[in-house]
Amino acid sequence: MAYFLFSVLLLAVLLFFPLSKLIWVLSVRRLQRKLGRELDAGEIQGQLNRARFISLFVALIFAWLFNLNLIGFPAHG
Repeated sequence: MAYFLFSVLLLAVLLFFPLSKLIWVLSVRRLQRKLGRELDAGEIQGQLNRARFISLFVALIFAWLFNLNLIGFPAHG
């Protein structure tokens, strides 16, 4: 069980940074297109916080499902 949880957390941490950067770039570009102007520093920081929040859950869910498929859920006993 410990190996499974460790591998899920390790994969989630490794996925978090590139995933948050990708979500951030896409959301900033979408908001710039929607508003028709460049964003100020506060709006960019808000999008970064939003991207980090979203990527935390996406990375954890993906890492859980990936390891569940690769390793399988550990049996007790």
